[in-house]
Amino acid sequence: MKEGMIQKKIYYHDTDCGGVVYYSNYLKFLEEGRTEFCAANGIDLQEWFNKGTLFVVVHVEVDYKYPARYGDVVKLATQVEKLGNSSIHFSQNITLNDKTVIVSKTIWACIDKDFKPRIIPQEIRQILEPASS
Repeated sequence: MKEGMIQKKIYYHDTDCGGVVYYSNYLKFLEEGRTEFCAANGIDLQEWFNKGTLFVVVHVEVDYKYPARYGDVVKLATQVEKLGNSSIHFSQNITLNDKTVIVSKTIWACIDKDFKPRIIPQEIRQILEPASS
């Protein structure tokens, strides 16, 4: 499956009183990674929203492995692990140099504006599915 990579600088407002990234801020970083992954692959989430197709987080798992601190520049990798009929399963990790900071699994559900499940549009599926060999 396709993979995307972004870099993220850690700012003071990302940290807690111990000087490390506050745990819930990683959820924001992961969202940025998924959004940038989609944009880099030609999926304009706002455009799809305007057409009535939304993607919402329905599940998140995060394992915290190593602290990131103010001033660090981390790398965030995003990969589609699985495509369901109406779900996208992402695998994401954040690293700092050679250390794994977090490992995460996130599931998006595809819904309509009434919050009812819908099948992922074929145009998006074609972008995210691996090429046939």
